[in-house]
Amino acid sequence: MEREILVLGLESTCDDTAAAVVAARPGAAVGRILGRTARGQRDLHAGFGGVVPEIAARAHAERLDVVAAGALADAGLGLDAIDAVAVAAGPGLIGGVLAGVMFAKGLAAGRGLPLVGVNHLAGHALTPRLVEDLPFPYLVLLVSGGHCQFLAVDGPEAFRRLGGTIDDAPGEAFDKVAKLLGLPQPGGPEVEAEAARGDPARFDLPRPLLDRPGCDLSFSGLKTATRRARDLLVGAQGGLTRADRADLCAGFQAAVAETLAEKSRRALAAFAADRPGAPLAFAVAGGVAANAAIRAGLAAVAAEAGARFVAPPLDLCGDNGAIVAWAAAERLALRGPDDMTLAARPRWPLDAAAAPLLGSGRKGAKA
Repeated sequence: MEREILVLGLESTCDDTAAAVVAARPGAAVGRILGRTARGQRDLHAGFGGVVPEIAARAHAERLDVVAAGALADAGLGLDAIDAVAVAAGPGLIGGVLAGVMFAKGLAAGRGLPLVGVNHLAGHALTPRLVEDLPFPYLVLLVSGGHCQFLAVDGPEAFRRLGGTIDDAPGEAFDKVAKLLGLPQPGGPEVEAEAARGDPARFDLPRPLLDRPGCDLSFSGLKTATRRARDLLVGAQGGLTRADRADLCAGFQAAVAETLAEKSRRALAAFAADRPGAPLAFAVAGGVAANAAIRAGLAAVAAEAGARFVAPPLDLCGDNGAIVAWAAAERLALRGPDDMTLAARPRWPLDAAAAPLLGSGRKGAKA
């Protein structure tokens, strides 16, 4: 049996500066997270209503060495124990991605270590294999602040998109709804907390694109419908009550959850049709996968289809260094590392053969 390799993974694609050390056996599922640390930027962007790319990039440049040292210390290791340095080389806010790539290059060159540039989306899509013995192929719903797509995962670098968002990603829609209701950022957890106290049936909000075939999604119209419902209340009574806000959050969250569930049902059927008689597995990944209502709806769809359902732990749903390190280990089992020409990429589709998605970029500051 091949020995484990130890990979230091670095993440700086949006507003979390993170690092982790992961132990992995080449070609095998299930790794071990030996140490990790992260520094968020919520306080830095609080007054702007969203992530400001220039502020994020500067913070990443100042913190990458700190989080790398923190992950190594958490693992009880020095750099001499590391076999490779991995970095999320895109897609993302280009300043932060560039800061991560340049730091990783310096670290790899200075210590003579292999350098692996990881697609941030591949990190999310492969995370289910980090935590469970999940063989290829499987279907994954990658759902986050900047992305939403169904992917058939046939290998560490083999992804086929079955559908995705044509406008806003769900996480971005959650953030914008939070903002229009006066809730803090990031909006996803805030909307979920308010929704727990609300009535999801009070407002008749749309379930976008359910009247059309296929697995594509849209959330811009749902966001607009939520704003209109809010405006009607404000116009009629001069403002929102706490119950109004909770009911709007509950209605919005229910619409997102039901839309994702129905589109997942269709994606699973399409995935199964390509593999008659083969075992079915459905995974979810990305920051929005931490939402309990959405996760429960997806689990129910998987059960209906007789598919195995895999959802990573909540602390691996968001951006973090462990998913970068794991994706690098998966890739190293196929081919060698990158060289010093590795470039930072603001856009980097997993399925290069598919038509570009309008909602496939990382989010920045929001209007």
